[in-house]
Amino acid sequence: MMYISEQQLYERLQSGDAMAQKALYEKYVGSLTAVCSRYVADADDVKDVMQEVFIKVFTQIASFTFRGEGSLKAWLMRITVNTSLTYLKNAGRLSVVRDDTQVADIVEDEEPDAEGVPPDELQRMIMRLPDGYRTVLNLYVFEDKSHKKIAALLNIKPTSSASQLFHAKALMAKMIVEYKRTH
Repeated sequence: MMYISEQQLYERLQSGDAMAQKALYEKYVGSLTAVCSRYVADADDVKDVMQEVFIKVFTQIASFTFRGEGSLKAWLMRITVNTSLTYLKNAGRLSVVRDDTQVADIVEDEEPDAEGVPPDELQRMIMRLPDGYRTVLNLYVFEDKSHKKIAALLNIKPTSSASQLFHAKALMAKMIVEYKRTH
């Protein structure tokens, strides 16, 4: 398919063009699935969440206001993150981890050097984190949310968000050190 700008795609979507829906899906499904996969660990669940994402996108496109190139993708990303969080909450998987025994034997105070660890291996490590740790880590690192905003999204205290991030980083540090020790 030839290149189509976000504005052209948006205008075609507003008019109910089915080919524009297909073009939007094909253009963004990969990046949106990657975002969803940062939050939702199970591949079948990711498919379910992505179906819900696209249903929301196509039924709510009239509420979107185009603000220039990049605004459509940003809107799609927000819907994906919010739908992923809603899925985790509804599935009862978005509880913050209060058991600090999972972080016993923290390797070191400073973050280990992840250089030399393949990106797909880092992704697998992130996916092995408990749901609460992984969610806070993703919101903080990839979505650039403050602990106050994360707390509001997850209905927790900002100090709980900070604690979840600390423990997520500690577990990641252990996994990185172990990976480097064995590879």
